[in-house]
Amino acid sequence: MSWMLVAAVLLATAGLLVLGVLAIRLWADVRALAKGVDTASRALAEAAEDLSAAVPR
Repeated sequence: MSWMLVAAVLLATAGLLVLGVLAIRLWADVRALAKGVDTASRALAEAAEDLSAAVPR
């Protein structure tokens, strides 16, 4: 009976480790996505400024 308890604890620990690794990978991907969105936003703002400067008044 005690081996079942040890197996359950080991499986729970392994599950938590897997969830931790996946959380770290998700955090890294979200940071990369945020950096890409920031870069695109800055490029769009610069293009909008260039366009408004090119329009004759």
